[in-house]
Amino acid sequence: MPVITLETKIKANKEVVFDLARSIDLHQLSTAKTKEEAIAGRTTGLMELGEEVTWRAKHFGIYQRLTSKMTELEKHDHFVDEMIKGIFKQFRHEHQFKQIGDETIMIDVFDYTSPLGPLGRMADNLFLKKYMTLFLKERNEVIKEYAEKDNG
Repeated sequence: MPVITLETKIKANKEVVFDLARSIDLHQLSTAKTKEEAIAGRTTGLMELGEEVTWRAKHFGIYQRLTSKMTELEKHDHFVDEMIKGIFKQFRHEHQFKQIGDETIMIDVFDYTSPLGPLGRMADNLFLKKYMTLFLKERNEVIKEYAEKDNG
């Protein structure tokens, strides 16, 4: 069960960063390379507690659908989205936000289990963990860019 933990420093207040991180619209912009599109549930605006979104995206040349639900939300401090239907056996993505002076530290903890047992674990070691880490870093860079642009 790989766990990816990332910290991103952003020169903006955590309220701005928090809202950008749960924005369906910004998510679609930040994942343009994989053609992610919200196709069911909440398809625009800000995700709220208990809401679901179904994404259609192209990963490894194959279109996939994944439905996630926001299972925890403490305004401006953290939220959690969890897969309820999709290719992974499970995933839980925790987003934490800490204000330190004029910066927000955005912390991602992405805990997932690949499908296919031993084959999935081999894929994690060979390429999937690296792929998912890069995917999250690219998304965080877009959040940082928009937050700092709004702040500047």
